[in-house]
Amino acid sequence: MKKTVLFAAALVATTVVNAQTGEITSNRGENWLSQDGDWGLTIDATPFLNYAGNLFNGTSGNSAPTWGTPSNALFDPFGTGRFTIAGKKLIDANTAYRGKLRLGFGSVSSDTIVASTTTPNAFVTDTQKDGGSNIALGFGLEKRVGSTRVVGVYGAEAMIGLASSKTTFEYGNAIDANNPAPRATEIKQGGVFSLGVMAFAGVEWFCAPKMSLGAEYNWGIAFSSQGEGSGTVEFWNGTAVESQESNSGGSSSFGIDTGSNGASINLNFYFQ
Repeated sequence: MKKTVLFAAALVATTVVNAQTGEITSNRGENWLSQDGDWGLTIDATPFLNYAGNLFNGTSGNSAPTWGTPSNALFDPFGTGRFTIAGKKLIDANTAYRGKLRLGFGSVSSDTIVASTTTPNAFVTDTQKDGGSNIALGFGLEKRVGSTRVVGVYGAEAMIGLASSKTTFEYGNAIDANNPAPRATEIKQGGVFSLGVMAFAGVEWFCAPKMSLGAEYNWGIAFSSQGEGSGTVEFWNGTAVESQESNSGGSSSFGIDTGSNGASINLNFYFQ
């Protein structure tokens, strides 16, 4: 018992001394904390936490951590989980540059089998194609306080983004006198420009050498503007197929809030 107490006291004393010098090492001599010149990679911790929680609550069909696609194509200046790449560069023990990047390009094609309007008991295919892009860049300055395994972080970030999307339709049945109903052939959403500036504050807990679990709150200003969109419709005018294009109005928004993800949990990995 006395040996256990003495060992615990020695461990605490060692931790205190190391904390005062700004160095905490593992049994192998590895430095737990981030250091000057380190590069950091940040990822969303939510999938890992959900997976771990499901292991203990008996959830059936628990699957390995994954990162889902955002539910919409619009740029969210405060949604850090929407960025595929996020990292930082420590320029000294108390200061780091933060960067975020998202480069999203994609398309989805879906087919629908419908009855032929010209051939009995036959079928044709209608095809819908959705495509879009989402580009976002962010840069910020982070200040770090503390020299123990719990480090406070605070600072500010600015972000800018561009997004666009288009949907096209191809039909197996041609428009004619027997099939005169109007139908859309193309829909273009207006391009979206977004700008955000936010302040953040939180903590990092170094749970292993050069690896920390972080939590942050943010508050900031967001502006978003969407240009005019357009749509094209084809129809039978009585003698031939005719196309007509129409425009949809644009929109803009402005807000000061803690953002859609006012609180975030992340994992940070540091490399020399």
